[in-house]
Amino acid sequence: MTAELPSIHEWWPRLSISTKHALREHPGDALPSEAREEIAEITGRDVPEGATLSEEDRDFISTQSEQVD
Repeated sequence: MTAELPSIHEWWPRLSISTKHALREHPGDALPSEAREEIAEITGRDVPEGATLSEEDRDFISTQSEQVD
């Protein structure tokens, strides 16, 4: 399923570190429930079960490296 997500520029910077790590580790998989819940809370939009990152989203994530403890 390729449900359209809200713009990654809106939610990625506000995701928890653990969710960012989970999405980086499995970028082609369906979003885990924790990620869907966080994105929905940040954006106010429902993220359906089975939603996945688009190729553009995966490309964006690959450019977003930050030092974390």
